[in-house]
Amino acid sequence: MPTELLVSGPTDASATLLLAHGAGGAMDSVWLNEFCGMLAARGIRTVRFEFPYMAARRTGTRRPAPKAEISVAAYREAVALVADRPLFIGGKSYGGRVASMLAQELVGTIAGLVCLSYPFHPAGKPEQLRTAHLKDLTVPTLICQGTRDPFGSAAEVPGYGLSPSIEVHWLEDGEHEWRPRKAISGRTAKQNLEEAADAVATFCLSHG
Repeated sequence: MPTELLVSGPTDASATLLLAHGAGGAMDSVWLNEFCGMLAARGIRTVRFEFPYMAARRTGTRRPAPKAEISVAAYREAVALVADRPLFIGGKSYGGRVASMLAQELVGTIAGLVCLSYPFHPAGKPEQLRTAHLKDLTVPTLICQGTRDPFGSAAEVPGYGLSPSIEVHWLEDGEHEWRPRKAISGRTAKQNLEEAADAVATFCLSHG
């Protein structure tokens, strides 16, 4: 079972986004706290939960993230705990990948899928694609991705043959956390976070 839920944002929100964490960061990581705060300011309610391996770390049991397929059941249970509609599902990196593996099953229950930095392949292993299930996805999907993400960059992703239901919003010069090189791009990490929050809010409000 998922752990307790962490809820942020207005109770009268026009849309709710269920978010799972990345492979190494908890649901209350600095990154997720900041991003969910930005979404709250845009009228989006977020509900976060932790997969069992991450929850176990809070009691001193360090476990690595299991294969994404193993975490699908926990994500399914988390969906059942959220009564809000319209409901979107998604997550940061690993959490978004797990949500994407469940999304098609939930057609009619969810309004869409939001992936924050999707791990299209392991870093340094572009031949090991994790995209097979994304080719036939019919659920409206938004992926926010840094243009130089080592898990799938702007030079790679357009050639993957993703489903037309998937929109990729590129964050200029961002890496996996969307941090740009200010001296090169002139942008800051906060600018990329704010831009992504705008994109997510617009997506949820337009598909809700």
